[in-house]
Amino acid sequence: MKSIRRTFILILALFSTLSVVFQTVRAQSDEPLVIVLTADGPIMPPMLEYFKRGIEAAERENAEALIIQLNTPGGSLETMLSIIKEIRASEVPVVVYVSPRNAFAGSAGAPITFAAHASAMAPETFIGASTPIDQSGENLTTDAREKAANATKAAIRPYVEPRGEKALALAESMVDEAAAATAEEALEARLIDFVVDNVDDLLEALDGFTVQLSNGPRTLHTDSARTEPLAMTFIEQLLLFLTNPNIVFTLLSVGVTAILIEISSPGGWVAGFIGVVCVTVALYGIGLLSVNWFGVLFLVTSFVLFILDIKAPTHGALTAAGVASFIVGALVLFNSPGVPEFQRVSVPLVIGVGISLGLLFFGILMFALRAQHTPIKMGAESYAGMTGSVKSWHEASGQVLVDSELWSAEKSDDSDSIRKGDKIEVVKVDGLKLIVKKK
Repeated sequence: MKSIRRTFILILALFSTLSVVFQTVRAQSDEPLVIVLTADGPIMPPMLEYFKRGIEAAERENAEALIIQLNTPGGSLETMLSIIKEIRASEVPVVVYVSPRNAFAGSAGAPITFAAHASAMAPETFIGASTPIDQSGENLTTDAREKAANATKAAIRPYVEPRGEKALALAESMVDEAAAATAEEALEARLIDFVVDNVDDLLEALDGFTVQLSNGPRTLHTDSARTEPLAMTFIEQLLLFLTNPNIVFTLLSVGVTAILIEISSPGGWVAGFIGVVCVTVALYGIGLLSVNWFGVLFLVTSFVLFILDIKAPTHGALTAAGVASFIVGALVLFNSPGVPEFQRVSVPLVIGVGISLGLLFFGILMFALRAQHTPIKMGAESYAGMTGSVKSWHEASGQVLVDSELWSAEKSDDSDSIRKGDKIEVVKVDGLKLIVKKK
């Protein structure tokens, strides 16, 4: 009886536990889901892929909303337009939240914020400075600048105009005059919907808020929503990392140097392999950045000057000119007027790398040059100056061990007396005998 009672109690406890688990799972499944992306960096193609993946995940999981925490200095106009297209086509409401504190939705980040179905900013954040520049990073001419500005304003007008004249005027001033606004100023102009401290406060503010999707209005229910972060993949992070101008510049410098070393001293493969990989990766980054390709001419000239200084007796003058050309080329390539600040390379880095590569390249080629000019010694003549030990000796002749070989030897005229076991130095080679002296 006791055994039956114990079994019954265990079965009852098991059913009670399973009931609690099922209720918890059902409760969790009934909770609305909000997916949260963290977009921290320039608006470049890797960021577009991240946004696409987030929207697809939100649609696949039937999420209540997708929140994009945005902190960007700006980026590519084409990428910005593609991101706006993806946001407006989303079947899930997309909310752009400029955060954390001191974050900035600059340049291309501002239109992306305007295009969201709902927008919010954290306190002490900023938005704006969306004046367009051309793809080479140069200042636009008057006509071209006006056309680009009008195109940008036309792209954001459908999303800003319903917010009122004040919001539209502020948004257009961000394009025409590079104006920027604080979170409070943007909220006062109704350019954004909320100013909140964190994601939890944003979910509370969004609860009951109605957004306009392509298929009609939708009221959000986020009061009890659970959030699920969606981080960038390693590849997305790597590709975004490779749009850093300092990284691109360093890879380009190392890659070209390694290739020139391989060309100067063919036969190996390590330098050539490293050079090709670095240059290939650097070209990917350069293709995404706003650069002035005229700077490449200075970079090529600098490496030519490095090589010429080895061939011509200028005692380092061409190397100094090469370093100067390298520094100028890098600054022209990345730091031309009109290039956004976030796409500019560090000047101390350029100077440091230029001097270091100049010294390194000059030293390697000088070492190779000295090796070429060193007289080649072959056969017995190469034994002059070598040292060895005496294996046997009688009066003025005997046998010595030099370079692991046993030789017949005679004492030179200016040598002290030699005995077995003494250390000797080869003076010269006389036929098949060594002339040695006591060391």
